[in-house]
Amino acid sequence: MTNKIENQLTDELLPLLQKERYVLISTVDYENGTPNVSAISWVYAPDKNKIRFAVDHRSRNIENIKKNDGITLVLIGNESTYSITGKASVKAERLEDVPLKLSCVEINIEEVRDIMFYGAKISQEPEYAKTYDEEAAAKLDRQVMDAMKKA
Repeated sequence: MTNKIENQLTDELLPLLQKERYVLISTVDYENGTPNVSAISWVYAPDKNKIRFAVDHRSRNIENIKKNDGITLVLIGNESTYSITGKASVKAERLEDVPLKLSCVEINIEEVRDIMFYGAKISQEPEYAKTYDEEAAAKLDRQVMDAMKKA
């Protein structure tokens, strides 16, 4: 398996990031300069060159991005693991029509790299379950995804 490097999402990866999905983001901690990794699920790619995600407006990631715009998003899908790096900015301090105080961050993609180790493939993608009211979760997820699309 070659580690092909792209400068945008591929046709196979774009649809994976157009719905709620488990991903990891890594920012540079604004206080100590070390990596700060977070698991998130509200993610949306409006096109092959950008990815948006929503996090609580008080999230450490927001302050990290304001101080250092470098970011890496890790995506597991399409039988592999991908590192997507770029520059992040806060697109909306507060998402409209969402009951929670969420900020929307936009990543301008610079590099997409397949980082799966040689001779292996992902046989099962990560799954998660919401631990609160299913109906309320589905409603909130729709509101957040719609707001990110409009941001």
